[in-house]
Amino acid sequence: MNTSLNAARRTRELGLAAEQDVDVLVVGLGATGAGAALDAASRGLTVAAIDAHDLAFGTSRWSSKMIHGGLRYLAKGQVGVAYESAVERGVLLGRTAPHLVRAQPYLLPLTQDVSRAQSALVMTGYRLGDALRIAARTPRRLLPGPSRLTAARARELAPELSPYGLRGALLSWDGRLVDDARLVVAIARTAAGCGAMVLTKCRALELTGGGARVRDEVSGSEFTIRARVVINATGVWAGQLDPSVRLRPSRGTHLVLRPSTLPGLRAGLHVPLPGESNRFALVLPQRDGRVYVGLTDEPVDGPIPDVPEAPEADVSALLGVLNSVLERPVARAEVAGAFAGLRPLLAADGRTADLSRSHAVLAHNGVVTVVGGKLTTYRRMAEDAVDRAVTLAGLPASKSITARLPLVGAEDARAVQQLIGQDPALGETLPTGVTRADLVWAVRHEGALDEGDLLDRRTRIGLIPEDREAALPAAKQALSAC
Repeated sequence: MNTSLNAARRTRELGLAAEQDVDVLVVGLGATGAGAALDAASRGLTVAAIDAHDLAFGTSRWSSKMIHGGLRYLAKGQVGVAYESAVERGVLLGRTAPHLVRAQPYLLPLTQDVSRAQSALVMTGYRLGDALRIAARTPRRLLPGPSRLTAARARELAPELSPYGLRGALLSWDGRLVDDARLVVAIARTAAGCGAMVLTKCRALELTGGGARVRDEVSGSEFTIRARVVINATGVWAGQLDPSVRLRPSRGTHLVLRPSTLPGLRAGLHVPLPGESNRFALVLPQRDGRVYVGLTDEPVDGPIPDVPEAPEADVSALLGVLNSVLERPVARAEVAGAFAGLRPLLAADGRTADLSRSHAVLAHNGVVTVVGGKLTTYRRMAEDAVDRAVTLAGLPASKSITARLPLVGAEDARAVQQLIGQDPALGETLPTGVTRADLVWAVRHEGALDEGDLLDRRTRIGLIPEDREAALPAAKQALSAC
């Protein structure tokens, strides 16, 4: 099973995609699109999967990196969505991606702004969330249960918390990705290992039920990919290829803090948003020492940009919430970077924060479009989309096996170390602890074709502009050496 993605394989498979019919063409290589490619290919179907940019170029790389059990949806009465989230969290933690998804502790500081009644309500919610874990058959060893901590213990896990008026904290656990973009890379590589043609920088210009007219963004050449059925998994951009799809995007912004800004943070934080009973800001320590602070939920009107920008109003709002629980406030100048992603929510009335995170699979003119949902349930969304496509096109296919199909990548760290053993110069450390060997590996095996692929998606160096500039020569060298 060859799971390596690289320029040579792309060139070869572009030619094949232009010459032969496939059973399924998937457009969009975020988590859901890559998941659909894997689902279809693992059922024995021939698959081509394309993206105008890169793996995880869109919404999938801008998440909070949470794989959550749906507690927030349970609080809104969306029991089905909550249970589906808990089940999919268990699949990732225990079967398909234990090398990418871990249990993460979160503290809710019991400050003067959190009443005792609210504290009791939140703990009840945490216990209901633990009941969801049980219902989803996720073992306790993978996901511990909630508890209450003293103020002293809370400050051991989060030293920057203000001690004034702190009467303790509520501790909960949820799933957490090492990195969302790396999840997409793993899914795409697993799909490639099952025979899918994974083609980045290949833009769909027009979709029909019989395929798509596409353009190779590297060479500029245009050609047609013929398919028995097409799955539109372009997320927030789905309506550009299928005008019948109505979405109401919302923007989620995160701040990026350097490791020195909140030193010693060993747990994430849930910080209640003013005036909201079931919404929290998230303070999320990363493996590289950085800390993300998010996230907003604001409606977005007008054209959909390729890369959304984080507005200053969002930055200020997040800083205000963060500083409400810290002993030393974080200044605006200490925000090293920020990013924003757009959620592809189904159009409905009301605030975007209140819209359902359930997904929908739609069929129009022979094209199956999957929209809505969230990162946690990407696999189920992909399965549902392929089920619909198989029925629509009358394809002979087995049932989905992706709930028990491990994703590749668990051995990558050892392989990267072997590269360093062969060439010690590749062990040079770049910002965030990435090595030159990591960049070389990404070019040879993870489909990175340019500097942006390397610095902004295979690694997250680019989230801080100064770090990106410092690592740019190493990225150029990795590309030229391969």
